[in-house]
Amino acid sequence: MNEGGAAIRNKWDRIYRETGDAIPEPAPVLADNAHLLPAAGIALDFACGLGGNALFLAQQGLDTHAWDISPEAIRRLNAYARRLGVALRSEIRDVMECPPVEESFDVIVVSRFLERSLAPAISAALKPGGLLFYQTYTREKVAEVGPTNPAFLLDTNELLRLFSSLRLVFYREEGQIGDPARGARNQAFFVGRKT
Repeated sequence: MNEGGAAIRNKWDRIYRETGDAIPEPAPVLADNAHLLPAAGIALDFACGLGGNALFLAQQGLDTHAWDISPEAIRRLNAYARRLGVALRSEIRDVMECPPVEESFDVIVVSRFLERSLAPAISAALKPGGLLFYQTYTREKVAEVGPTNPAFLLDTNELLRLFSSLRLVFYREEGQIGDPARGARNQAFFVGRKT
């Protein structure tokens, strides 16, 4: 692992040590669109953090993998999986240095993580017919949530451009239109299918 990767790992280990012990929830883009999941297959929670998506995918009966750079995140995810009695394959992995190989997953979930250079590798990692569930923060927000660095915030409709090779199944990005106290704000939600 390079020096930058070690600094990122240490940062996230510190953040995860300071979070509570509640079992994490899946991202809304996954939970709200779970009816699109296949009955069987191999799923990846990419840059999984504490693994709310991985736990949910495993509960749906998918052969679930979870990757994150943080050993603390993976340790806690494994503890949550034991508490819930679900099986999954977790791995301490720098996704920047080791992205997934082509056509290896039926489902990939990415939430609250943005590294634009990985978009082609993520698309390529889907098997034909595979689904990508993606949710992360946008620059056009109604509240001060998520990162402040614009490098980690989506431009308007950017997920549509980053994953234009996939067939659009679902998209939601409300920005600041209408009543900002209602709706799904501050993030973009995308589901795409590899044809």
